[in-house]
Amino acid sequence: MNRISFRQGMLLGFALIVLLLGGAAVQSWLVVERLVDQSRRSSEQAIQLTASIQELGERTVDIERSARQYLVLDNPVFRLRFDEHLSQSLAVVDRLDTLAAEPLQPLLGGWRMVAEALRSGLDQNIPQAEIIPLLARMAELDGLLKQAGQRWIEGQNRKSLEDLETNRLRLGGRIALALCGALLVALAMGWWLVRPVRHLEQAIIRLGASRFDEAITVSGPADLRQLGKRLDWLRQRLAELEADRERALRHVSHELKTPLTALKEGVSLLREEVPGPLAAGQREVVDILQHNVIGLQQQIESLLTLNAAAFEARRLQIAPTRLRRLLSTVAQRRELHSQSRQLKIVIESSQETAMLDAEKMTVVLDNLLSNAIDFSPENGEIHLSVSHIEGLWRFECIDQGPGVAEEDQQRIFDPFVQGQRVAPAPRQGSGVGLSIVRELVRAMGGTVYLVPQETGAHFCVEIPDEQ
Repeated sequence: MNRISFRQGMLLGFALIVLLLGGAAVQSWLVVERLVDQSRRSSEQAIQLTASIQELGERTVDIERSARQYLVLDNPVFRLRFDEHLSQSLAVVDRLDTLAAEPLQPLLGGWRMVAEALRSGLDQNIPQAEIIPLLARMAELDGLLKQAGQRWIEGQNRKSLEDLETNRLRLGGRIALALCGALLVALAMGWWLVRPVRHLEQAIIRLGASRFDEAITVSGPADLRQLGKRLDWLRQRLAELEADRERALRHVSHELKTPLTALKEGVSLLREEVPGPLAAGQREVVDILQHNVIGLQQQIESLLTLNAAAFEARRLQIAPTRLRRLLSTVAQRRELHSQSRQLKIVIESSQETAMLDAEKMTVVLDNLLSNAIDFSPENGEIHLSVSHIEGLWRFECIDQGPGVAEEDQQRIFDPFVQGQRVAPAPRQGSGVGLSIVRELVRAMGGTVYLVPQETGAHFCVEIPDEQ
């Protein structure tokens, strides 16, 4: 089964379902046709039986009339009429006999015996007193035949209903079996086809999170397994490109830091006037050089920090983490920083435990809290909270600062981007803090975004609940 393709598997599954349900439908149609045919035959037989018994009763009246007339008048014409009516009645009896109605068989035999006795009596000119009981017996047999015919029709109807009920139950069982078979085929198709699709989805998520250490293996249809091999080739290629990028970044940073260190030392010697005294204009130039050297050094260090964060993001260590303790630890790390600005950090969290990478989550919250402290006005409040909503852990950091300008909201998480709003207190930053936050949050399968509001900045981090 693993050798067929996704399309072939779908066609095979649908063909099996159609065969099961179609077979049940055809069987149902055949049963209905048989029951309809049986009901039609039973109705026709009942109509013939009723009509024949009614005709036999009418012929019996004619036989009795012609027999009485013959006995009274002794006219050969009435005897001919008697014989004619008797022959017609016997033909009706023979027709009733062919209907194979078992309850009528003894009565029909008795009717023939009475008819034969009546004919013999007229041939032998027996007294009328002996003929009259025979005529009465014939009329009585007609009544019994009518009752027996009615019972036979009721029995046939009852038998048809029982047969209908039996076939209904049997047909219901077949339909239930067909539906169960179709359901099993559908479940098998779902398991066989959805499972590799889920593997592909998980593999794509890992690739999007830059997790290239785990090989991609997809089972199932041949075309999906081939797609899994292509994705694994893409994983290896991306891993090589990522390694090349990190290696090039390290080499470039190292090559820049070496001459930068010498340049920094040279500028420091000039500023300390070791080679000789500096004029006012020369000192101003040296100060500009020193400022730019320090800025360049910070840029290189930020670049290395961002590269290290991207590398660490691929190494998750999920473990039970007490959320209130996590937020308290982050607040304690920034206690001196917040006290210098006379800020109050309000923590809102329950005592719940979550499956998280505590170290990376600490770095995320620390960067958000550091920015909030820098941009908050003195004597203000910063709210740091966590809540559980629809299978997600939502971490929020809200300050009372100037917020993020509307034109900066779309690119605030890009590397080396600093917003246009100025912090109330002097701060040093290269604009990689929020980029690091985004890298770490993505590695944990979550999202980070800025909630629009009129005043202050409201950052929200959502991490899937792994429990």
